[in-house]
Amino acid sequence: MADSTKYITQEELKQHNKHGDLWISIQGKIYNVSDWAKDHPGGEHPLLNLAGQDVTEAFIAYHPRSAWQYMDQFFTGFHLKDHSFTEVSKDYRKLVNEFTKMGLFEKKGHGVCFSFFFITLFFILSVYGVMCSDSILVHFCSGCLLGFLWIQSGWLGHDSGHYQIMTNQFYNRFVQILTGNCLAGISIAWWKWNHNAHHLACNSLEFDPDLQHMPFFVVSSKFFDSLTSHFYGRKLSFDSITRSLVSYQHWTFYPVMCLARLNLFAQSFALLLSKRKVHNRGQEILGLLVFWIWYPLLVSYLPNWSERVMFVMASFSVTGIQHVQFCLNHFSANVYVGLPSSYDWFEKQTKGTLNILCPSWMDWFHGGLQFQIEHHLFPRLPKSQLRKISPFVYELCKKHNLPYNCASFWEANVMTVNTLKTAALQARDLTNPVPKNLVWEAVNTHG
Repeated sequence: MADSTKYITQEELKQHNKHGDLWISIQGKIYNVSDWAKDHPGGEHPLLNLAGQDVTEAFIAYHPRSAWQYMDQFFTGFHLKDHSFTEVSKDYRKLVNEFTKMGLFEKKGHGVCFSFFFITLFFILSVYGVMCSDSILVHFCSGCLLGFLWIQSGWLGHDSGHYQIMTNQFYNRFVQILTGNCLAGISIAWWKWNHNAHHLACNSLEFDPDLQHMPFFVVSSKFFDSLTSHFYGRKLSFDSITRSLVSYQHWTFYPVMCLARLNLFAQSFALLLSKRKVHNRGQEILGLLVFWIWYPLLVSYLPNWSERVMFVMASFSVTGIQHVQFCLNHFSANVYVGLPSSYDWFEKQTKGTLNILCPSWMDWFHGGLQFQIEHHLFPRLPKSQLRKISPFVYELCKKHNLPYNCASFWEANVMTVNTLKTAALQARDLTNPVPKNLVWEAVNTHG
């Protein structure tokens, strides 16, 4: 009896990778997600970046088993011809199944309760210190406590965007708005839009927004060619001003991190005030308004402008620790130019990430980022389980001769600064000129 299954080739599948024509393959079955893209909870970018490919690993990584029940409505009736899995892919899916059977994706631990306790404690102490003390030192410490509050709320916002940290979706959404928008002034919608793109295109210079920090930083000389950001939809021009700033980026890295929160504020408003579709835009804007009422009001209770500036800088600088942590995991890792490919998805995730070595009692400080490789491979896994699965991931990487890069917190900082320094010295190279301004000439001309 003849096989009635309809097939399309890899080349035919690749043609369906544009707006309004998005096809993907999952375990060899072809799905048309063109109309679904605008409603996809993870945003359009993951589908646009991976359309026209087999996305089995990425789908398994980011979706629970319950998502399979919704896929039949998108099935085209076609299958992918000559579809097969690599040995790495097979072993990865075995691990996912094994962790699922062990119930690790459901065991969230008590970390959320502890985080809420400290967030509440830091908020009360910070407000009390500002309103009930005349001591400059107490006001400074209150600003620092607020910074630590933002770090802890950032971990909760991060985790709630990857998996359900509360008992149901309603409470999970409430926690997202509370910890992100209301307490930290950062839109959870912006974070999910940005962070999902980062995960799917880990360390792609053109597609990963977490590496696109011009004119302040570049991690590779490839940015000197003025690459196009497919996330922001614009050219990243390496002009004379950018060269001036980049030439000293290894010196400005930590000071800029102390003010990095301003960029997140701006990015949040830019998204919510744009024409881009944002789910629950009203909730997002209301949450930001709550922040921009209580935070300026708290600062205004300080007796003079010098203490107000000190308080703001203290809160921003402490939170800068978290911004540095985000950079350590990727800035010194392998980068590439071009579209992310699902065919080597596992390999791209391991090559583009760096773990931070630390004892278990310091896990609270890193918020799960110390197991960045594990987190990128199993983003739905609660951070309380990452240390438990790390030996399995290490053995899988070792078996397939893939990197499993680790460094201490100090070493990771050194590696990051050295990466920035290498690009900075290349940017100063006068044999690779770009149009210069007078400031650049004055600083860099010798003799």
